[in-house]
Amino acid sequence: MASQEIETLASALARLPGLGPRSARRVVLWLVKRRETALLQLLGALEQVRDRLVECRTCGNVDTQDPCGICADPRRDRTSICVVEDVADLWALDRAKLFTGRYHVLGGKLSAMDGVRPEDLNIGSLLERVAAKDDGAGIEEVVLAMNATLEGQTTAHYLAERLEEYPLRITQLAHGLPVGGELDYLDEGTLAQALRARRPMG
Repeated sequence: MASQEIETLASALARLPGLGPRSARRVVLWLVKRRETALLQLLGALEQVRDRLVECRTCGNVDTQDPCGICADPRRDRTSICVVEDVADLWALDRAKLFTGRYHVLGGKLSAMDGVRPEDLNIGSLLERVAAKDDGAGIEEVVLAMNATLEGQTTAHYLAERLEEYPLRITQLAHGLPVGGELDYLDEGTLAQALRARRPMG
């Protein structure tokens, strides 16, 4: 039997996505064997993230600076915004390096069953960004990159209706995405094709 402290660590790791109790124990054993290198490095990285983690007030991304690295990057296209459900989707799309604009994280999706209403999401701040002029340049395109689920598509249609009054192009990812699929679990090739084949809403 391992000590209570080691069991507590294994239990904490087992709660992480993709790790069950067995995998967590293997990770703990691996870390214990390399406690002078890997364990200390991991502890240092976790402490730094804990101390410096902030939410970007512009887009909702999670970073160690505000505005986040994407919003602060002058090379990004200021005229296009890609709207995603959560930070994991933002990171998945940005890894593909095909979208050169900026992002907006809704913080979820509309869901009658879960009681998630429009006012529960970051929709107001999206509309403010669309209405504002950034260095004299307005938003010309909003890409609705919702997951291909019923709730995701309901959210996309609601946003398209709210954005109709603005003089911009509203597009969504092509439906080469599998129905019921989530962006964070898709490979970069599928994401790249979906971004390239985005099309106008409606």
